[in-house]
Amino acid sequence: MINYAESLAFDIFCIDVDYMRPRLACSYLVIHQGKAAFIDCGTSLTVPRLLSVLQDCNLDVTDVEYVIPTHIHLDHAGGAGVLMQKFPNAKLVVHPKGARHLVEPQRLIDSVRQVYGDELYDSLYGDIIPIDENRIIVAEDNYCIDLNGRSLLVADTPGHARHHFCLYDELSQGWFTGDTFGLSYPEISIDSGRYLLPTTTPVQFEPDAWQQSLKRLLENDPQRMYLTHFGMVENVQQLAKKLSKDLAIYTDIAISQQTQNQRIEKLIEKLFQHTLNELRELGCQQEEVLIHELLKTDITLNAQGLDVWLKRQEKQPQSA
Repeated sequence: MINYAESLAFDIFCIDVDYMRPRLACSYLVIHQGKAAFIDCGTSLTVPRLLSVLQDCNLDVTDVEYVIPTHIHLDHAGGAGVLMQKFPNAKLVVHPKGARHLVEPQRLIDSVRQVYGDELYDSLYGDIIPIDENRIIVAEDNYCIDLNGRSLLVADTPGHARHHFCLYDELSQGWFTGDTFGLSYPEISIDSGRYLLPTTTPVQFEPDAWQQSLKRLLENDPQRMYLTHFGMVENVQQLAKKLSKDLAIYTDIAISQQTQNQRIEKLIEKLFQHTLNELRELGCQQEEVLIHELLKTDITLNAQGLDVWLKRQEKQPQSA
């Protein structure tokens, strides 16, 4: 197997899409009886890697039946249009709230360019190709994808984004979680294994909805979670408890900074300090400078998302 792809059990392959840096984001190739699906696909710049892994698995582009972004953020769905051009027999499966943005992606492109600027956008995402709506399956909650006899069950999981679903694979007893089960990087180790934290990026963070989505993922006692950021984790119940706790802590931190000037900067400071304290309590030995380097982008985005959430709370009418 190519060195940027890891072969997991149950014919699942974790492919590092090299988004921003190695081992930050991945795509999953799922194979069953000679047919394949890609779950999350990185950006259009990732496509050559995905095709190489497919070839390494002795499969042809005609064997790919589905491309399935868990949601339409571009590190998960940016390469979908280019992939669909490569895979003549594939259908794209997407959340109902995300489908129109992949058919007509210009609004999505403009919003991301506004955040990152043209130069960084081009270096990260490349071309975003519209997808023919006739090749799209709009998957409602409980929709079942049949991958040549292998069931992938769709669950609507808002909280990180309203256009987010997760996929339960009955064969592996695992969820492909996108961002709903947070993020966990292999470089950050603690006494119990992997460290997990929420990803509250703009603009649709909703903590109450996320807590409900998390409960739903646990209903069938999954044995493993396949995170897009990054890789498979197995101590599911312990990690879920921590994620639920951190979601509550994040909202408390946000509320504590609600009236502060330079709120985003204060939130970044508070979130990083919380993370560092927690890592030390959990036995992490990495130097602070390395932790900061690995998490600075995510913590900045988390702070921005919490700021957007606070602004929505401030606009809501107060009860008498």
